[in-house]
Amino acid sequence: MSLAPVYNLSKFRSRQLVEDGKHYISSGDLERANEMFRNSILIDPSAEAYTYIGWILSLKGQMDEAIEHCEKAIALDPDYGNPYNDIGSYLIQKNKLDEAIPWLQKAKNVPQYELRHFPYLNLGRIYSAQGKVDQAIDEFQKALEMVPGHLEVEKVLEQLLNIKNSQ
Repeated sequence: MSLAPVYNLSKFRSRQLVEDGKHYISSGDLERANEMFRNSILIDPSAEAYTYIGWILSLKGQMDEAIEHCEKAIALDPDYGNPYNDIGSYLIQKNKLDEAIPWLQKAKNVPQYELRHFPYLNLGRIYSAQGKVDQAIDEFQKALEMVPGHLEVEKVLEQLLNIKNSQ
């Protein structure tokens, strides 16, 4: 007898737990979401589950643990983009801007990433904070190409262009 049906059932159950976790996030129950993601990992570890656990840990201020979970996600699936950007974001929160840059650059080039504009936004924020106006403008312009009409990005870009023009 083949073990394939059992394996597929385990994968299905694990995937369902991830989906349940997302549902609990949307309803604001982060503890229950965390439980779903952790149970999913026990059945069949996935980059997505590890990344979500990292995000929940980050909300609790546990940045080092959040980064560790994202590193586990990357080890499982190096093509999954979210954990690269998330590590960059967590390093920004820890005020380790220079350490965040390579992670965000990697996030820009990972093949499987739906929210492509996030690393550009984060890099734009870093370069803006570092006074690198031209680089910040470049990152925000690239983000705006991906999400045309994004009001926050347009506003920040306008402010940066005004700074550049006044220099």
